[in-house]
Amino acid sequence: MNRHEAASALQRALEISHELVGVADRGELELTVSLDAERLRLLKSARAALQPVDENNRTVLREIAALNARALGHLEHRRRAIARDMDMLAVGRRAMRAYSNNRVRR
Repeated sequence: MNRHEAASALQRALEISHELVGVADRGELELTVSLDAERLRLLKSARAALQPVDENNRTVLREIAALNARALGHLEHRRRAIARDMDMLAVGRRAMRAYSNNRVRR
C-alpha cells in the first residue's frame, strides 16, 4: 500500500468512526462489532505506509480516537441502563415471591 492509498484508508476509517457513533447510540451491537472490525483492518493496513505520520493524518487519527471514545461512552451508558433494568426486575421478582406466600386466606 502506498502513502496515498493509506491516506484514503484512513479517511474511510474516519467515516466508519462517524457511523459507529450513531450505531452505538442506537444499541446495534452486531453492526457495531462489524464496523469496528472493518475500521481496525483499515487502520492496520494503513499504519506501515503512513510512517512517519504527518500532521494531517495525525489530526484524522485524533478525531478517530475521539469518535471511538464517544461510541464507547454510548455503549457503556446502554450497558448500565440494561444492568439497572435487570436489577429492578430482580427486586420485583423477590418482592413477588415474598408476598405470594402471604396471601389473604378466605
